[in-house]
Amino acid sequence: MSYENLKKLFFKLDPENAHKIAEYSLRFANAIYPGIFSFVANKFVVDDLSLKQNIFNKTYHNPIGIGGGFDKNATMMAGLSALGFGYLEYGTFTPKPQSGNAKPRLFRLIDEKSIQNAMGFNNEGAVKIKDRVSKIYPNALPLWANIGKNKLTPNENALSDYEILVREFDGLCDAFVINLSSPNTPNLRALQEVSFINELFLSLKNLTKTPIILKISPDLAHEKAIEICQSAVKSGASGIIISNTSIDYSLSKSSNLQNFGGLSGEVIKQKSREIFKAVADELFGKTILIACGGISDAKEAYERIKMGANLVQIFTAFIYEGYGICKNLNDEIIKLLKADGFSHISEAVGVNVGAKIDKTKQN
Repeated sequence: MSYENLKKLFFKLDPENAHKIAEYSLRFANAIYPGIFSFVANKFVVDDLSLKQNIFNKTYHNPIGIGGGFDKNATMMAGLSALGFGYLEYGTFTPKPQSGNAKPRLFRLIDEKSIQNAMGFNNEGAVKIKDRVSKIYPNALPLWANIGKNKLTPNENALSDYEILVREFDGLCDAFVINLSSPNTPNLRALQEVSFINELFLSLKNLTKTPIILKISPDLAHEKAIEICQSAVKSGASGIIISNTSIDYSLSKSSNLQNFGGLSGEVIKQKSREIFKAVADELFGKTILIACGGISDAKEAYERIKMGANLVQIFTAFIYEGYGICKNLNDEIIKLLKADGFSHISEAVGVNVGAKIDKTKQN
């Protein structure tokens, strides 16, 4: 069945129920049909030397990763690997299990190929996830652990939650992603301040040699984003993900728009691209930059690469474009590299740093 036909069926379901079906498929398909993941990988994995990079002392076979929030409990690693991703991120998870916010909390903005979510870090907690990940790590692909604080942990004690998770998962991931930028945990974004970020990264770097990455909000003023990213790098951050979801509801005209939760997908493409450019123009060459937000086609992924991203992440586009998206993106990026006269992705990374964004190409 083509994904367009499958999507018609999925989109008749509640979004969270549809995600659960997708999770079960990616989690159990190989047990039901032994060898199916090998068959899928042969079809969807792009193995081309022009895309391979050594980052954080690991080989990334292509630059496309799945963003945090899709596989919160690390149940889909094998299935996602077979679909051609270059690296995988599990989480966001917290020290203690939590159910997240009240339902409904996930909404499709179909005409805009976007999503609005107010999930609230629902996850099974560190103990269960650690047991699961310990059985699959090290993995064929680099794995990143996206970590956050529990909802009931006050901000003055937030550092302790992050320290607990880094201690518990040291040796079970190839990078940690610090989530301070979700809009769905009360007051979490208030931690995006220089003082806390300095304290956080200085503390965590004493607990692990694993790279630690900061993920920021697209709703920050550009000057503030630059300031906190510079502080994070100075205090030990190995990379920056730009960006998380947005609460700028003026970006959407959808009749299904809610007044809560974070927007992802094509509605935040311009906003995410612009804040990425602002940070990249200051920090390119000083840290690893990862682009996320509104990336749904190879042209946009390639633009972010030329703006300074070594890696990109998708999430919402995976839902709208389907299981072939990694192959499509990677095949097209290879063509774009060749069209620009590049033989390797490293030659394209950052070539447009400092260049003005062409406003006529925003959408």
